[in-house]
Amino acid sequence: MAKISSKKKVQYWGTGRRKKAIARVRLIPAGDGTITINGKTVDEYLCLDTLKFIVRQPLVLVEADAKYDVIVNVIGGGFTGQAGAIRHGIARALLLAEPESRAALKKAGFL
Repeated sequence: MAKISSKKKVQYWGTGRRKKAIARVRLIPAGDGTITINGKTVDEYLCLDTLKFIVRQPLVLVEADAKYDVIVNVIGGGFTGQAGAIRHGIARALLLAEPESRAALKKAGFL
């Protein structure tokens, strides 16, 4: 769901789920590609490189890794489930931001 805040900025929201983890993802256009998870950077929050790779997969697939800032609030599950939920949430938010990317995201299994 695209929302417009009081400052007239468009934000794209997506909710991702995997196992017991639920991630609420917000994509902010015209960003520099920073990913913030529960108030920490992705490097501080996720210690394994494979989990960082999983989180960035949808953005890299549609070549939007430097277009959006990503802000995530995730609860439940372990780190692996949370990384999968974040990936799902990012993919669902990208559908709203770039509807033409649906085929690529679906084929890769992110939806």
